[in-house]
Amino acid sequence: MTLESAMSFLAAVFLFGITPGPGVFAILARALVGGVGSCALLALGMVVSDIIYLVAACLGLAVIATLWGDAFTVIRIVGAVYLIYLGWRMWRAPLDLEGENAKGGATGMALSFVQGFLISASNPKVILFYIAFLPTFMDLAALDAGDILLASALTLIGLMLGLMMIALFAAKARRFFRTQASVQTLNRSAGSIMIGAGVFLATKH
Repeated sequence: MTLESAMSFLAAVFLFGITPGPGVFAILARALVGGVGSCALLALGMVVSDIIYLVAACLGLAVIATLWGDAFTVIRIVGAVYLIYLGWRMWRAPLDLEGENAKGGATGMALSFVQGFLISASNPKVILFYIAFLPTFMDLAALDAGDILLASALTLIGLMLGLMMIALFAAKARRFFRTQASVQTLNRSAGSIMIGAGVFLATKH
């Protein structure tokens, strides 16, 4: 991969990361409720899932990903139901003016990572991106281990940068919610975003 193609790939991945979809909606909802710090492992889970798809495409397994059929449909529906469940939990969350309800500790961190991984793994947009656009930036037939490692690193940087920027902007908006009524509105807005992401994912083919 040349320097020019690497920079172009990084820009494309960044733009892909901030494109509205279930992952972006999940980051927005989490940042509005828990702040930017609560989004780091959620975003990392999404990125790790994306990198797995990237490596699969580099190794010539993209065709298999398009032929998952019923298995992929089950994964997508489970992911959608989980997002809707999270949205319902946010909608009913107790009022917390100090943001103390955000889960912490090893269990909460692991759960955030798994949530992010499932959201990205069940999103058809991820598969289509790497299948359709990867050949634009590199010759898949001439790839070596170094190229795959570089592409993975660029994906990690581009996606984390995009997702955490979204989290930062959402977290700044959170500062305006200081009364019980505004926090309730915030929780329900975030829950509605998450439920909407689940519905979007369930109906996306």
